[in-house]
Amino acid sequence: MPEREKWAALRKARLYFQRPEEPGFLVSETAEDGPLIPVFTSVEGLARFAGACGWASTTVEDLVGLLPEGVRALVDPLGERPFLLDARTLRDADGQEAEPHQEAEPQEAEAQEAEAQEADGQEADGREEGAERGGS
Repeated sequence: MPEREKWAALRKARLYFQRPEEPGFLVSETAEDGPLIPVFTSVEGLARFAGACGWASTTVEDLVGLLPEGVRALVDPLGERPFLLDARTLRDADGQEAEPHQEAEPQEAEAQEAEAQEADGQEADGREEGAERGGS
């Protein structure tokens, strides 16, 4: 599958995460990678990680818009290919898809960064949250 199709599919993929008592995310502090939110591509993966717990889900695209400043998501930490995800990762992938061998002009890059930061600050409307309990 071409990279463009992988990133397009990833944006719409549903991710599952442990639902805390208060609205928000359970953030884990790590020495190497800073603050992370463990997220999973399946409820079963979440259950292997956290056991029976309350959970919520959203799309990748919505998740990166909801991440607190400086926090990244660690996708499938117990899986074969875990990876870090944040708004910059998706922006960089978009830039590689659109112009694989061209670098943006400095002024254009600054404008794109400002637009991305503005978009990152907006919360997604219509986000779905699961109120059920995950299990193992």
